[in-house]
Amino acid sequence: MKLDTTAAIITGGASGLGEATARHFAANGAKVAIFDLNEELGQKVAAELGGTFHKVDVTDEDSVAAGIAQAKEAMGGINAAVNCAGIAPAVATLGRKGPHPLGTFKQTIDINLVGSFNVGRLAAEAMADNDPDQDGARGVIINTASIAAMDGQRGQAAYAASKGGIVGLSLPMSRDLAKYGIRVMAIAPGIFLTPMLIGLGQEIIDTLSQDVTCPKRLGDPNEYARLAQFIVECGYMNGEVIRIDGALRMQ
Repeated sequence: MKLDTTAAIITGGASGLGEATARHFAANGAKVAIFDLNEELGQKVAAELGGTFHKVDVTDEDSVAAGIAQAKEAMGGINAAVNCAGIAPAVATLGRKGPHPLGTFKQTIDINLVGSFNVGRLAAEAMADNDPDQDGARGVIINTASIAAMDGQRGQAAYAASKGGIVGLSLPMSRDLAKYGIRVMAIAPGIFLTPMLIGLGQEIIDTLSQDVTCPKRLGDPNEYARLAQFIVECGYMNGEVIRIDGALRMQ
């Protein structure tokens, strides 16, 4: 696979890592369909990169199925899915306001983990119809984990658990889909300069950067996008989780 022969759905594509990936893929010749709940931003990004926008709730089976059907028709097929949709609440297991709200924990697991699997399994169904290449390959699914899966900090119980699930999902899902020629990979980003972090201010950004081993800065979303491109184009990468974090190990 090359990006100029790729037709990708990208969840969370209206902002952050998803937007960077959508823009990078499109700039390098890929067809792109953005799945997001933010219609205003999603339509804007899709129009700017020449792709399509589909309002999709990743946790809802019917919503994802409809989005995939629309994207498949618009692009003439699907051979890549990049799952970037997610939330990152910061709540202690037990704090001044009492125990961690169970609803928040469930919502985080539902969006980050269940949502990724929901999109992946239905995208795989669409990819299974593709003609195989010389390796028998029909497509690739890239899920977004986090270094929090391994180095979860205080207040990250829900987030780290959801991303740990993504890590655990990669190998068995790749084994399940091997007979269809569909690869499954995961990227585990460190701290990236997304709109959420930019809003915290330069002082906090500088402080966070000092924890990174080398280089002493936060990740650029385009670096995530370039890694996603490498995974798409390197057909021997399968069933693995790749950290991209400047050797950051969170305390």
